[in-house]
Amino acid sequence: MRIGVPTEIKPDEYRVAITPAGVRELSSRGHEVLVQAGAGAGSAMDDEHFTAQGAQVLPDAASVFAEAELVLKVKEPQPGEVEMLRPEQTLFTYLHLAAEPELARGLMRSGATCIAYETVTDSRGHLPLLAPMSEVAGKIATQAGAFMLERPLGGRGILLGGVPGVAAATVLVIGGGVVGMNAAFIAIGMEADVFVFDRSVDRLRELDVAFAGRASTVYSSALAIEEMLPAADLVIGAVLVQGARAPHVISRSQLALMKRHAVLVDVSIDQGGCFETSRPTTHSNPTYEVDDVTHYCVTNMPGAVPITSTHALTNATLPYVIELAEHGIEAALEQSPGLRMGLNVRAGEIIHPAVAEALELSGAPS
Repeated sequence: MRIGVPTEIKPDEYRVAITPAGVRELSSRGHEVLVQAGAGAGSAMDDEHFTAQGAQVLPDAASVFAEAELVLKVKEPQPGEVEMLRPEQTLFTYLHLAAEPELARGLMRSGATCIAYETVTDSRGHLPLLAPMSEVAGKIATQAGAFMLERPLGGRGILLGGVPGVAAATVLVIGGGVVGMNAAFIAIGMEADVFVFDRSVDRLRELDVAFAGRASTVYSSALAIEEMLPAADLVIGAVLVQGARAPHVISRSQLALMKRHAVLVDVSIDQGGCFETSRPTTHSNPTYEVDDVTHYCVTNMPGAVPITSTHALTNATLPYVIELAEHGIEAALEQSPGLRMGLNVRAGEIIHPAVAEALELSGAPS
């Protein structure tokens, strides 16, 4: 199979969809890997690193899209990339279509088969291709929140861990999944006063054991969150409903309960955001204020640490890429129920039920 890897062109995106080690695994099995020149530069991977392992370097994205049967990316295709997709191609990348109706329509028009990393499941119903970037995003969320609390950045001017004689900051993590757990671990490590909210009591029990009593676990009700907001210095939104838009857990009216220049970090922004006042931002311009509360809503947080993220992502995606390449797209989807859950768009139709419900789309685009 011919597998194409274009350069990511989303603003402030430095990851690449495969490592030289991944190229080696595919080329040794007889598959052609076509990498756009410079695609790995942001992740400290030169073209020579790819060619040494059997890849062919092509000069531009048009060449990659023209020749590839399977296109590997990191982030959702940008408008110019959507135009290059063809009905006989398969796209394998993060899509997050529930918050992107125009992208969904474009992919439907392309006729391509589009498999989303974030809805692929394993035998336990977990999300193995979302997990590594969720781990990275959770850790970055706390780091970024701590930075944005500094006064020169517009924050309250409080140190997350405090010092002897001065209280630590209060951190609320809403959502106890992979993102929330990793965000909490970093906040605990920085010696903040941490509260983790989730609607699953079983998950709260697991987190209580994992945190060894170093963070408080709270059943996530609207009232429980509201009662804690006046004490919060940093709130991290880590809510996920697979394939669907994220629910709002903090409304605009509730911002009035918060301290002036407190910080909200919305890791759910790829799925539409879990704060009513959230809107997408970039690493170059990461924050804005609403009612004197700082909002950090960067849509590709792991892109800030591409060396870590690229390796972690390829470690997770490579077995699925090999499966698609070795068996062919249709056979791989037929044989693997978990991979089939990643199927979002095929032959002009939205396939994933949660995505279709979120977008209120089905069938051919208008």
